[in-house]
Amino acid sequence: MIGRFAPSPSGRMHLGNIFTALIAWLSVRSQDGKMLLRIEDLDPDRSKRAYIEALYEDLHWLGLDWDEEMPLQSKRDEVYRAHFDRLKTYPCYCTRNELHAANAPHVSDGRTVYAGTCRERLPQSTKKVPAWRVWVDPCEISFADGVFGNVTQELSREWGDFIVRRSDGVYAYQLAVVCDDALGGVTEVVRGCDLLSSTPAQIWLYRQFGYIPPKFYHVPLLVAPDGRRLSKREKDLDLAYLKEHFTPQELIGKLAFASHLADSDCPISASGLVSQFSWQKLKTEPIVIDKQFAV
Repeated sequence: MIGRFAPSPSGRMHLGNIFTALIAWLSVRSQDGKMLLRIEDLDPDRSKRAYIEALYEDLHWLGLDWDEEMPLQSKRDEVYRAHFDRLKTYPCYCTRNELHAANAPHVSDGRTVYAGTCRERLPQSTKKVPAWRVWVDPCEISFADGVFGNVTQELSREWGDFIVRRSDGVYAYQLAVVCDDALGGVTEVVRGCDLLSSTPAQIWLYRQFGYIPPKFYHVPLLVAPDGRRLSKREKDLDLAYLKEHFTPQELIGKLAFASHLADSDCPISASGLVSQFSWQKLKTEPIVIDKQFAV
């Protein structure tokens, strides 16, 4: 099997990113699989070289190695373009205000479902650069997530025609991640459950391109005591802070205990935790990070 960890260099990793990386790594190593690292620098405005270097350093510090590094997303425009050209797409000139006025919000995650306003419009003679949407006909997508179980979406109703290329020319995450994982031979995708609702759209893209989707495992989010999810923007327990107060073994031991992978929060290395790893131990409820990381 082939797994991967795909961080974005938009800030220092926080505790939630570390948890996802640890689980992805443990799953691969417990199966004697191949671990890939992919730096998702798709967004040029947010990606910084300094954060890429910090990612390498932090993963090594945690004891999370990889067998091969995949190409940077910023270097793969030709690959994405070739796949984009295989889709039925159309330009969308809608403004942000028009989108919010015309489209229905998706009740579960706040995402707006596009109403198809520009589907039948002729190309406009305007200086405005359009985004590009893929035409989604009615279809039901079902898959079995390794943690959350069976998931079903009616894609045209819950997603509508979604963007595959932004107006600034950057290819959308949904398109890029499918191309990268499929061409990299990835058979197992481990990531946070905040991306669970994106999976049906990605499975649909896999099928449009004739690829076999990987097995998906969406891990529970780490949240603050008030229920707020951890974020890079808020610098919630980022690794710069954590490295000042904990050893790698202490940090991994506390994460393992909080997520039910271990019976105590005793210090343990990533490699020492491999024999204890089991997907059956993970729950779907958010993991509250509180006193165990107080200093």
